Amino acid sequence: MQDGRAPRIRNRAPAAVQITAEQLLREAQERQESTFRAPKQRVEDFEELHEYRGRKRREFEERIRRTRGSIKEWTQYANWEASQNEFDRSRSVFERALDVDPRSVQLWLSYTEMELKSRNVQHARNLFDRAVTLLPRVDQLWYKYVYLEELLQNVPGARQVFERWMQWEPDDKAWQAYIKMEERYDELDRASVIYERWIAVRPEPRVWVKWSKFEEERGKLDKAREVFQTALQFFGDEEEQIEKAQAVFNAFAKMETRLKEYERTRVIYKAGFALERLPRSKSGTLYAAYTKFEKQHGTRSVLESTVLGKRRIQYEEEVSHDGRNYDVWFDYLRLEEGALRILRDEGGSKEEEDAAVERVREVYERAVSHVPPGQEKRHWRRYIFLWLDYALFEEIDSKDYERARQVYRAALGLVPHKQFTFAKLWIMAARFEVRQLDLPAARRILGNGIGMCPKESIFKGYVQLEMDLREFDRVRTLYEKYLEYDPTNSAAWIKYAELETALEDFARAEAIFELGVSQSSLSMPEILWKAYIDFEINEQGDREKARSLYERLISLSGHHKVWISYAEFEGFSMPLPRAMREEEEEEEEEAEPRMAAGDPDLARQVFERGYTDLKSRGLKAERVALLEAWKAFEEANGTEADVAKVQGMMPIVGRKQHVDKETGQVVEDWELVFADDEREVNPASFKFLQMAHAWKNAQGKKGGPSTILSGFVSATKPDVSLKDPERSSSRSQDVAMREREDHEGSDVASSDGE
Repeated sequence: MQDGRAPRIRNRAPAAVQITAEQLLREAQERQESTFRAPKQRVEDFEELHEYRGRKRREFEERIRRTRGSIKEWTQYANWEASQNEFDRSRSVFERALDVDPRSVQLWLSYTEMELKSRNVQHARNLFDRAVTLLPRVDQLWYKYVYLEELLQNVPGARQVFERWMQWEPDDKAWQAYIKMEERYDELDRASVIYERWIAVRPEPRVWVKWSKFEEERGKLDKAREVFQTALQFFGDEEEQIEKAQAVFNAFAKMETRLKEYERTRVIYKAGFALERLPRSKSGTLYAAYTKFEKQHGTRSVLESTVLGKRRIQYEEEVSHDGRNYDVWFDYLRLEEGALRILRDEGGSKEEEDAAVERVREVYERAVSHVPPGQEKRHWRRYIFLWLDYALFEEIDSKDYERARQVYRAALGLVPHKQFTFAKLWIMAARFEVRQLDLPAARRILGNGIGMCPKESIFKGYVQLEMDLREFDRVRTLYEKYLEYDPTNSAAWIKYAELETALEDFARAEAIFELGVSQSSLSMPEILWKAYIDFEINEQGDREKARSLYERLISLSGHHKVWISYAEFEGFSMPLPRAMREEEEEEEEEAEPRMAAGDPDLARQVFERGYTDLKSRGLKAERVALLEAWKAFEEANGTEADVAKVQGMMPIVGRKQHVDKETGQVVEDWELVFADDEREVNPASFKFLQMAHAWKNAQGKKGGPSTILSGFVSATKPDVSLKDPERSSSRSQDVAMREREDHEGSDVASSDGE
């Protein structure tokens, strides 16, 4: 073996002589060493016997002298004397041992066992009597004593022993043993009396249940019911005692179920005793048993009410742990409201319906009493919906409109409006007053909301309310207040102008748009400008005014999308002016409205202006977007030459190397290269590149497809090679060299990714 590992087996062939497992076990047994055994001594006569006994007694006396407190030595000594049929000596040893330790249970048991083995029954009785008198709390001695008397068929004696034992009020097993003994001898009345005494000593629920079960098994059903009723009277009506007695209720109901007395069971569970007297949070086990009973023997409605009660207990436990868990309150309220609807559908009585409504109100009141801590709105978001649901319940389900009004007022008075508010609460309160046909109250509520905490949602809700009522003058007033509160809100300006447009007051709408775009700061000015321009195009049909608006917008922003929209506006058709449209509508009512055609040339001019403006500001990506729109416009409205012209303006994507200022390393970036930029910055190299790509294009036409880069076309000037042959020759060589470099690996790629 090397390094703690098993040796490697080199020869795996079978051995010539095979050894079986049986042979291995036999050899192991044969090679074991024999244990030491004391020599046997044979007694031949009485002298040797007396000598042997004397020697053993001296040994035992010496051992108990050394270890006087060892009960084991005393027991061995006494048992040895008993084995020699020296019972008097054995009793003497046991008595001496009892003088040493009179409370040793094992010593008493060994003493009585010795007497029983020698059939000295009376001695054993006397010993048990002495033992239980000295040690009355040791159950083992009593059990042995009773067993002895019953073994001797001395039932009165056993009963007398039990009576002595019961005076010490032992544990339940002792009482149960006494009862079982009486049952073995068919003394059932005596057993019932013992149960009664047991209850007097230890009135616990399980003892009551055992007694009633005993009476049921022997056929005394009235007695069993009497036991249960006595138990319920004993425990009384205190909450702690009722909670303790749940086992009694449950056993009572199960007994009636076994007897097929289902109505009695239901009364025990529900009305008469248990569930109405126990707190719901402490009767979960009893509710589970009741639910199981109703599933087996109840009707659908009763089963649903049982399940409802069980879920109520669950929700009560959850809200008792965390009263501000509003999700649990919502589930609880949904449960109670569903129970109310089921009761109404099934045609419950007026009293039951009123009780269900009061139960829902009670849960709502408990829920809204848990006000969120702090003055942060995020804590109030879920809470405020409890008030809203409460008000809707009072309005829709209970039809108590005055109470619903009080709920809304309480909610509005509770929210700290100086820190934050909830527009939904104001609007729903106002809508409620509208449904009650009290418009002044609704307007007063929304006016108070705007006065206390002006908010966009409240303005919108108030405006929508007046719009539904067709009070347009009030709507105008509200929009004016709205814009005074927030003049930067572009959507408000648009809605105000749309209102005037719908009322066909176009001059007022135009004035509103003009006033809106003249504001120094707007939240989203682009949507207001777009709405203004669309108004001039679609409603007014005034191309000149729309053109002036585009010019103003371009002077303000200069965004490429504005240029594109401006150009498309010039190129596409638009509706006729309003005056002309009205005349045509009077003449031909069914004819389609005519459109004023656009001017593609003006559109191209706008595209060129936009391209020049973006180029002057160095906006390359915006120039590409504008060229794409221009190209799409030319494809729809222009010729091939126009499309080719725009295509020629398209950039290419090139690589550019520069030194990073932070790291000092050479970094390679991609950039857009425009043909006109190269023409202005490097006119000589640009012309050279034009000729190179023209030559390459010509070569492609002869032998293969063209690979000319977009944005670079051949020069239109006369060929200088006709005038200067030497210059032409040198330039041809440079072109060839440059083309070879491009062929090996060009640093310029087309905008199409080729």
